[in-house]
Amino acid sequence: MAPDCAEAPQDCRLCPRLAAFRDAAAAREPGWFNGAVPSFGDPKARLMVVGLAPGLRGANRTGRPFTGDFAGALLYGTLARHGFANDAFDARPDDALVLTDCLVTNAVRCVPPENKPTGPEIATCRRFLAARIAATPTVRVIVTLGKIAHDSVVRALGGRLAAAPFGHGAVAQVGAVTLCASYHCSRYNTNTGRLTEPMFDAVFAEARRRLG
Repeated sequence: MAPDCAEAPQDCRLCPRLAAFRDAAAAREPGWFNGAVPSFGDPKARLMVVGLAPGLRGANRTGRPFTGDFAGALLYGTLARHGFANDAFDARPDDALVLTDCLVTNAVRCVPPENKPTGPEIATCRRFLAARIAATPTVRVIVTLGKIAHDSVVRALGGRLAAAPFGHGAVAQVGAVTLCASYHCSRYNTNTGRLTEPMFDAVFAEARRRLG
């Protein structure tokens, strides 16, 4: 679906800590994907969604972004309501889910311990994020899920963080791309009320409005 430069090799070893964590997961669960998770969706998308990183029992297990944990149900259900997905998400990579005019990826392609990539790991993986954006020239709007993803997207686009600060519901223009920021759709954020479904929905409603 994508040029090699836009997707990390499944057995990427650029970040030793992340590679070791994947290796440990593979030793425990050899049937899992246990690799750098590729982007998923429409290669000619106008909307890109950028999350933080694969979850250990989510995308690291299934090999598809936001598949296998709570965050995916909220994300793909919201995309379906706004016409970017076919509402066939069943938390399995072999379900019938199809994205339309939308591509989903992560700022960091490998699962980090405790869902916390380090600054150097984020910077190292940004080469794939920047290449993914460059390889999708149709993209006009990027929804960023969480501050780490947001800041990495701004840097990948060559923007200044001060000119495009993160905040839920914030909208910024970086070159030809509009950024719509959201808190991450993690269970922690939804359980604590930091992010509600209407708040999340509003971000994608704005993205849809801008794309028409």
